[in-house]
Amino acid sequence: MAARVPLANATEVAAAVAAAKAAFPAWSETAPLKRARLMFKFKQLLDAHHDELAELVTRDHGKLFSDSQGEVLRGIEVVEFACGIPNLLKTDFTDQISAGIDNWNLRQPLGVVAGVTPFNFPMMLPCWMLAMAAACGNTFVLKPSERTPSPSIRVAELFLEAGVPKGVFNVVQGDKVAVDALIEHPDVVAISAVASTPVAEYIYAEGAKRGKRVQALGSAKNHLIVLPDANRDQAVDALIASSYGSAGERCMATSVAVAVGRIADELIERLVPRVRSLRIGGGMEPDLDMGPLVTAAHRTKVSGYIDAGVAAGAKLVVDGRGHTVPGHEEGFFLGGSLFDNVKPDMSIYREEIFGPVLSVVRVPDLASAIALVNAHELGNCVSLFTSDGGAARVFSRQIQVGMVGINVPSPAPAAWHSFGGWKRSLFGDHHQYGQEAVRFYTRYKSVMQRWPDSIA
Repeated sequence: MAARVPLANATEVAAAVAAAKAAFPAWSETAPLKRARLMFKFKQLLDAHHDELAELVTRDHGKLFSDSQGEVLRGIEVVEFACGIPNLLKTDFTDQISAGIDNWNLRQPLGVVAGVTPFNFPMMLPCWMLAMAAACGNTFVLKPSERTPSPSIRVAELFLEAGVPKGVFNVVQGDKVAVDALIEHPDVVAISAVASTPVAEYIYAEGAKRGKRVQALGSAKNHLIVLPDANRDQAVDALIASSYGSAGERCMATSVAVAVGRIADELIERLVPRVRSLRIGGGMEPDLDMGPLVTAAHRTKVSGYIDAGVAAGAKLVVDGRGHTVPGHEEGFFLGGSLFDNVKPDMSIYREEIFGPVLSVVRVPDLASAIALVNAHELGNCVSLFTSDGGAARVFSRQIQVGMVGINVPSPAPAAWHSFGGWKRSLFGDHHQYGQEAVRFYTRYKSVMQRWPDSIA
């Protein structure tokens, strides 16, 4: 056991919301330039405490320290983007739309906004939400996952150390009780969430029913399509890294390899030794490929999916069940698993496993691959590996997925773009961070003005 965390009740959530509400008037009137300077101080502190934050992530989650370092960096990048908020909040002005009348628009903060984040990115995802919400002039209440609570507390301490007034950022540790309290509180005007699709849909429906603005990112079932003309080494490297990195516990993980035509047998032949040789151990140990899963219950859930795949008739080429690590016999470890001949009606294809399990689906051509991906209810991210520019162009235009990679696995957009999927991978109209976050965390107001003739 690393630590104990007390879970907030509705009264404690209300106290956090009250603190945010009290801080909002002064913070919303703080000049965007001053908010930007405070964000830059916050970024500097995150830089200075980079490895400390990464170690907290590894301690709570179990992912490799190198993965945690990457997570911290991605969080800092969004904070860095938020430092440009004076420019991001600039709007339009039209002189003389009619005789003596000018028209312009404003983007004004919403008020108290809340964030609900999952266990797998306990530092990065709070930064994605907090940085843009606060930079836009809102005050923020975060409910992180109770499985990985520590990084959010340290982030809050550094936010205060940067000079941001108390009440602008508040953290409540909790479970569904805390989430429901935030949804139901009348002073919370918007909610941003990342969760499984059932939870994301619940937050969206319950929040929207109460008139709140909601963006809720849900589950993913990400495909990586390999055409026969693809660079084999690059495709296999991409599949190993994107499928088994962070033990598959990330929404950008590749969980389905779509082998097109004659490449299927060769792809399996190349993948098998790589999956079997994955180096697995404790998160702080060097030169590894995977750490443990987050909890014993989650390991059992992932193992259950492997059982279901075998029962459904998929060919289990590499079995990661029962993997133990010397010196960590009680750890929540699974080895990498690889399935071949997976069919679209199988649960291991339809559902998000969130573990180190890769399924290979065989299709005859690119059109079949596109149809396969488009038929799935989830549309988070997808990649195509090919040497054919024409095929890539057709693919990128026809695919019904929010984030697309061409010879790039796990195509998470840069901080100045925006992150989010399609279909049942996203509930709401706005993606995370980038310009989409400015739109989500502000209200648009149009102002039209005319003055009488001067007495002069």
